[in-house]
Amino acid sequence: MAKRRWAVVAISIALAVGPALTYGDPGNGKGQGHGKDKGQHGQGHGGSYGGPSINRGDVLGILDGHRNYWSAGAALPPGIQKNLARGKPLPPGIAKKLDGRLLGQLPHYDGYEWMQAGADLILVAVATGIIYEVLNGALD
Repeated sequence: MAKRRWAVVAISIALAVGPALTYGDPGNGKGQGHGKDKGQHGQGHGGSYGGPSINRGDVLGILDGHRNYWSAGAALPPGIQKNLARGKPLPPGIAKKLDGRLLGQLPHYDGYEWMQAGADLILVAVATGIIYEVLNGALD
């Protein structure tokens, strides 16, 4: 009976942790595709991660068109900024929720949430807290 209980526990842990492992950083920690320049647009990275495809140009256009729904954020300290990268967990207490009016304008992706971290707009997986996308300097 005890062996069976341990087997159930081991399987439960594997099922709980397994999906989070699929969000790893394929850039080997190099933070690919995240320039500091607001003008740097590109197609999203959804294909290789199995998540949504983000059109940065559309998102930045929405932010520009709804400036009264958000306030500019101060740049994060360099150490925290370095930790704010795709495939990493969201540092606790760093991000804040966006105005609901702005959230209504931004693209919605099931299982993900837009948040503000300093001057950056980030898309975070709700279930795991893993950062899916960072738009550096989008909110400055």
